[in-house]
Amino acid sequence: MGEHLKISCGVFGAVSLTKQSVFPYIYWGLRAQNHRGHQSHGFLTYLNGEFYVHKSLDLVPKIRASAIHEWFGRLPGHIGIGNVRYTTSGKTDERSIIAGTQPAAVSKDGFKVAISFNGNVVNTVQLKKEICGDFPNFAYECDADLICHKLLMELKRRNSLEEAVKTCMKEIEGAFSVAGITKDGRFFAFKDPHGIRPLCAGHSPDGDVYAFSSETVGLDINGFLRDFELEPGELVTVSENGFERKTLLRERKAFCAFEFAYFARPDSFFDGKHVYEVREEFGRNLVRENPEIVKDADIVISMPETGDDAAFGVHEESGLRWERATRRHRYVTERAFILLEKERYTTIDKKINILASKVKGKKVIAVDDSIVRGDTTKVTIEKLRRMGAKKVYMFVTFPRIVGPCFYGIDMATYGQLIGAKHTPEEIAKIIGADAVCYQSIEGFVRATGFKRDELCLGCLTGEYPTPLAQKIADTVRKQFLEGYEEPGRLYESLELFDKS
Repeated sequence: MGEHLKISCGVFGAVSLTKQSVFPYIYWGLRAQNHRGHQSHGFLTYLNGEFYVHKSLDLVPKIRASAIHEWFGRLPGHIGIGNVRYTTSGKTDERSIIAGTQPAAVSKDGFKVAISFNGNVVNTVQLKKEICGDFPNFAYECDADLICHKLLMELKRRNSLEEAVKTCMKEIEGAFSVAGITKDGRFFAFKDPHGIRPLCAGHSPDGDVYAFSSETVGLDINGFLRDFELEPGELVTVSENGFERKTLLRERKAFCAFEFAYFARPDSFFDGKHVYEVREEFGRNLVRENPEIVKDADIVISMPETGDDAAFGVHEESGLRWERATRRHRYVTERAFILLEKERYTTIDKKINILASKVKGKKVIAVDDSIVRGDTTKVTIEKLRRMGAKKVYMFVTFPRIVGPCFYGIDMATYGQLIGAKHTPEEIAKIIGADAVCYQSIEGFVRATGFKRDELCLGCLTGEYPTPLAQKIADTVRKQFLEGYEEPGRLYESLELFDKS
């Protein structure tokens, strides 16, 4: 269940070459990606040099028929970008969440740019100092602010979108997949040199609308054709001839491995495979890697819903019955991460319904996508025990997480990771399982279809694709094991890691 982890954002942007309104495409593109951000959403459209913006908290709303004309009037234009967000940078109080809602826009000295961004910046301290030189009143609310201001500064210096983006790629460390609009109506998208976060491009069958989306489901819902996944360090613009692609700065490809295990929708498409197909193979791998436990088990259940596809793979490979005895209460929508600790247990317990008659007296393999903190898993296992499960074996598709993420997943300290200090055997005791069986890194990589050196596996191996992240991780891990108390998100808190 990903233990209600947050990823930073979902991006969607579109342009109509015949200058028709693009708001409906932006709206549906975000609705399809609301799983990437529940806390806030925003739309920004462009018309005759002006940006029109609407931002709000919570999920992208349903629009009543009587309000459609109002929305079109509020957001006119043939170019637009949108964003759904969770907070993985900046403060988390309500005022800060509202202020940090994307898209971000900034203007100065006749230059203007707006962006929708997915990812996370590591060298925030350095960038804040630089930006404050040009914008003395700069108030940092989220990493999108950093990228937007940095991009505008470079546009002013170079008066070239290509050179401005290339400089951002060189001087911003982290993960960034960006869709944006300039003052003169240029529609563009780019990825960081490692291509850590997803961003794909597609177009409408009639060739009128061209779009960028974090996941292919944003294209699918609009009836668009998928053209390509942006490459690391690639800048893509749109003209009357369609997409124009140029690689500006490329490092080792390092696509986020956790997208496959948890964040991406199962019907999204990465590198030739639908995500659900990869997750089914994860389940088959777990059976091959743990034959003795499979022999001892009676049934397979899944932790809904990101464990479902892997559970099917376990069922297929093992022949064990997949008992659909766990169901999510669809309208119990409270998120565990925004609750007080004393409330966490009750809400987790209420979110999942387990059919006692199906697990009583059974030796159960419970399939989940990951174990991060361990609290959600522990509550679920306790519930299975109360309902009479004889044994509970955890099959976990994502290998043991031993380090923080610096690139857009809100697990930014060692202290919150149960795997940072404990072996699988110790974790089993802590959460009350008879065994915890993680998929091997080798099996995970093979199932994705990527080469090992094309994935970011930093949270699994401690080896990060960017230098400042590696420096922070190496230093803080040593201190953490010696009892050092982390001050918060490492990339935001540690002034001593400023490069300047």
